[in-house]
Amino acid sequence: MSTQQHERDAMICRACGNEERASEGYPCNDCGTFICVICNMKGITQCRTCAAAASAAGAAPNVPPSPPS
Repeated sequence: MSTQQHERDAMICRACGNEERASEGYPCNDCGTFICVICNMKGITQCRTCAAAASAAGAAPNVPPSPPS
């Protein structure tokens, strides 16, 4: 008998935290982690970690504010 395989094509966006299809996203400009297509369309090109490092170095951050907890 064959076993049903349930694959998931989802990744967590490293900018906004939403789970999106992996095929519908882009890599962070600095480290290559997943950025969803929605963030990319908003002009966000860095993950939170890289944006925080860039702001610490004096560059303008390119990531949305943290979602409410």
